[in-house]
Amino acid sequence: MKSGIHPEYREVVFHDMSNDFKFVTRSTVNTRETIQFEGKEYPLVKLETSSESHPFYTGTQKIMDTAGRVEKFRNKYGSRGGAAKTAAAE
Repeated sequence: MKSGIHPEYREVVFHDMSNDFKFVTRSTVNTRETIQFEGKEYPLVKLETSSESHPFYTGTQKIMDTAGRVEKFRNKYGSRGGAAKTAAAE
């Protein structure tokens, strides 16, 4: 491999700011901050969402009622779709 063209691949602490969850993984991300974690100093990356706080992974995800939204749209704008109705009727 050529020297000097590859980013440094090292251990980095990712800190989820929403629930104070921290984890160590390897990354090439550039950071200015460092943190003491488990007795060792690591570069720090602050996150707004991680697997510990994201609704998909925590099971608190809301399912949208798409059928209700479509019916509401049709009730509101249904009479204005003249061109769409004639194309669908053919």
